Amino acid sequence: MHLSTHNWMRAEPLETTVRRIKQYGYESIEISGEPEQYDVKETRALLKETGMRCWGAVTLMLGERNLAAKDEGQRAKSVDYVKSVITMVSELDGEIITLVPATVGKVVPDGTPEEEWDWLVDATKECFDHSQKKGVKIAIEPLNRFETYVFNRCAQALALADAVSPECGVCLDAFHLNIEESDIYDAIRLAGDRLFDFHVADNNRFAAGLGHLDWPKIVGTLKEIGYDGALTNEFVAPVDRTPATMYPDMVETDPVDISPEQLKFIQDHGSSLLTEKFYADQMRITAETLLPLMK
Repeated sequence: MHLSTHNWMRAEPLETTVRRIKQYGYESIEISGEPEQYDVKETRALLKETGMRCWGAVTLMLGERNLAAKDEGQRAKSVDYVKSVITMVSELDGEIITLVPATVGKVVPDGTPEEEWDWLVDATKECFDHSQKKGVKIAIEPLNRFETYVFNRCAQALALADAVSPECGVCLDAFHLNIEESDIYDAIRLAGDRLFDFHVADNNRFAAGLGHLDWPKIVGTLKEIGYDGALTNEFVAPVDRTPATMYPDMVETDPVDISPEQLKFIQDHGSSLLTEKFYADQMRITAETLLPLMK
């Protein structure tokens, strides 16, 4: 296992993120799934210079991106988007994409369960075929019920993976597991060798170590099943706007350039634009919590 992180949680130059996480012991990055934001040649040079690597990318299913959409044209555009993320990962020598199939925040279905399942399977198969050509693994991620109605548990994500290919896997996220699974550790065991990626945030979605999740037991269970991929940091810190806040200086008041869509995506996760100091502290705390357990 090694420590990785997402970078979509704060709008800042990739170089800033990479140089910061390097000093805390991170080995890779799971890059934001926005291929148009990154110049592959420049990104490869940055990773080489810093001794870092691309672990993969996560699909940012915002706006009209939805593999379960009723509209055929919308599904086709969503498939094209996922393919573009796969291609980016391949060009960066990454290993995996975390696939969230449906629009994050969409909790009302477009059709019957049977219709949507057919749409999902067909669309995901097309994405999978492209991933096979590019040498990139696909890991389907279940989210909690407040972010998607499609599926919320490991068993559901495995059902889609099974319908696509024995070589399609799943990604689990400790924050979502804590909400939806009756037993976090049994869910990890159920995934077994189909677990291709693992995202980390505590039960309150702050950095690992700032909540009540049992990280020694979680990491121990991952070792038990022989998981050797990344623990990918994905804290999405909730913003407290009351006098009771523990972090009065966590919100960035002078943000760098960020698209309205990405800002909405962050805000829809109950967070906001974070100050550099707060963001760096969350990165550091996750590393200090998890690195000793991974030895």
